Amino acid sequence: MDINEITAAITAFRDARDWKQFHTPKDVALSLVLEATEVLELMQWKNGDALDAKLAEKRESLGDELVDVLYYTLLLAHDQGIDIEAAFTRKMERNAQKYPVELARGSSAKYTELQES
Repeated sequence: MDINEITAAITAFRDARDWKQFHTPKDVALSLVLEATEVLELMQWKNGDALDAKLAEKRESLGDELVDVLYYTLLLAHDQGIDIEAAFTRKMERNAQKYPVELARGSSAKYTELQES
């Protein structure tokens, strides 16, 4: 499935249940954040090898939570008339300008802190 097919499946699922009435932009955004915290919960209190092991053990659960985040992201974009593919392309172009390879490679610095050496 491509992104448009996934979005169509999401809206068909929602509309078949007559849930659009509950999906205000605020509530969809809230659901998006709540699902993102469920991703974080899978990683809570783990680091290094223990984190790697936990994520391997919970790979299916992690996938489920990531799909929930994607679900609400695509639903919000759809309902707000945002072409997510075009928005993605624009954002990646901006990121490439803010984080040029020659300055950002191997650095975790924010773009405002990157300096020519």
